[in-house]
Amino acid sequence: MKLSVVGLLMGGMLAAGGAQAGTWSLGASALVGTNMYRGYDTKVYPVPVIDYEGDSFYFHTLNVGYYLWKDAHNKLSIDAFYSPFEFKPGDSDDWRMKQLDKRRGTLMAGFSYSHMQDWGTLRASFAGDVLDNSDGMIGDLSYLYPFDFGNWSFKPGVGVTWSSDNQNDYYYGVSGHESARSTLDRYSPGDSWSPYLELSASYEITKQWNAFVMGRYIRLASEIKDSPMVDKSYTGVFWTGVTYTF
Repeated sequence: MKLSVVGLLMGGMLAAGGAQAGTWSLGASALVGTNMYRGYDTKVYPVPVIDYEGDSFYFHTLNVGYYLWKDAHNKLSIDAFYSPFEFKPGDSDDWRMKQLDKRRGTLMAGFSYSHMQDWGTLRASFAGDVLDNSDGMIGDLSYLYPFDFGNWSFKPGVGVTWSSDNQNDYYYGVSGHESARSTLDRYSPGDSWSPYLELSASYEITKQWNAFVMGRYIRLASEIKDSPMVDKSYTGVFWTGVTYTF
């Protein structure tokens, strides 16, 4: 699972949920991810939900940020999120993958902007690695259209994620030394654009209790799926849980 997307998914979807300023939400959730790495199994991750929305400051599970501009139609913030995306050679069932170097998660920081109108929401973000693990950068641009049906709220969307060549090389590249050890072909990808479809839905159980489900299907760019470390042409994230707002 491309978990660099998870920070964006959690922060972006929670932030777009329309929380009132000064409110806290706590909850429990489960995250299911399809992992594109060769020999990896699909995993389920328990995720505690901690969400705060203030006039200037917000915290959304893996994301934290400060608003530079916030009104009824615009939100511009500087933010940071932890990307737990990593590769552990021992977690793969493929003996060749076990010979590769470990890839670590990292802290990403950058800017996010949302523009809300009756015709929908435009959302954009840009972030870079601040711990010098990948020295990579990622960007995201999407369009979403919210609508309500009784106690249900839905927000389907389409978008595209950009990853820099450093980002892709760190997580999907195979060096000469790794190739010699593993017999996998040497590989050094460039930057990439991966389109996706996303849907979030929530159900208001009571004024305080809310259930949600969120998902994203990502079509991997050729620079990623052509890596000898990858055996899929897509990846996906599915997240569901309940929250209590006070």
